[in-house]
Amino acid sequence: MDAPAPAARARGDVRRREEAHGQSIAAELKLPVALIRELGAVPSYYLRYYYAFADVIAEQRAGYRRAEEVMELERRLLEMYADPSLDTKPALLNDRGGAWYSEAAARLLASLHDGAGDVQVVNVRNGDAMPDLAADDVVEVPARIERDGAHPIPQPPMPPAMRELVRTIKAFERLAIRAALSGERADVRAALESHPLVGGRIGDVDPLLDALLKANRAHLPRFGVAT
Repeated sequence: MDAPAPAARARGDVRRREEAHGQSIAAELKLPVALIRELGAVPSYYLRYYYAFADVIAEQRAGYRRAEEVMELERRLLEMYADPSLDTKPALLNDRGGAWYSEAAARLLASLHDGAGDVQVVNVRNGDAMPDLAADDVVEVPARIERDGAHPIPQPPMPPAMRELVRTIKAFERLAIRAALSGERADVRAALESHPLVGGRIGDVDPLLDALLKANRAHLPRFGVAT
C-alpha cells in the first residue's frame, strides 16, 4: 500500500491538532466541542450561560453559585489589601477573574499618552467597525490607539450563530437604558422579557422583577417596588 502523499499527511496532521485543541478548549469551557466548531471561534466562558443554560442551572441547584464564590474571594482579597506590608499581587486574584485588567489599563493609558499607534482590544462606539450592529452600539474590538483616542478596526460580518445572540443582547441593552432613563416599571419588564436568559426561559417575569426591585430599593428609588 502506497504511503500518503505529503499534502495528505499535512492535512491529517492539521485535523488531528484541531481535534486535540478543540477537545481541550471544550473541556476548559465546559461546552460541546461541536459548538466550538460551529462558531469557528473560542467563546468567552461567560457564554456558557447562554449555550449551556440547563447545565448551569443544574450546577446552581446542586449548590455551586459563582456569585457567592466571587463575594467570598473579594472578602478575602480586601482583608489582604488592608495589610500595608503587602507589596505583591495576591495569587488569590487569579481565582477572581480579571487578574490582568490592571496591566491592560496601564498599557492603554500609556498608548493614549504617547500615541503609540499600537492595536489593543477595547470597548468603543461601533461606528462602522462591525457591520452587523448599529453605529452607536458599544463593541469590544481591536482598535488602534492614538493620542486622540481609540480608532476601531473594521471587522468581518459575524457568522449567523454569533450574530443573532449579539443582536439580541444589544436589543436588551437598549431597553435597559430606556428603563434606566424613564424609571418606569413597564420598561424594566420589557427589558427583562427581551433577555434570552429570562423572558424566553422562565415565562412570567413579574416575580423576578419584584424581587430585583425590592432587593435594590435603595439604589433604584425611581422605580415602583412591590411590598
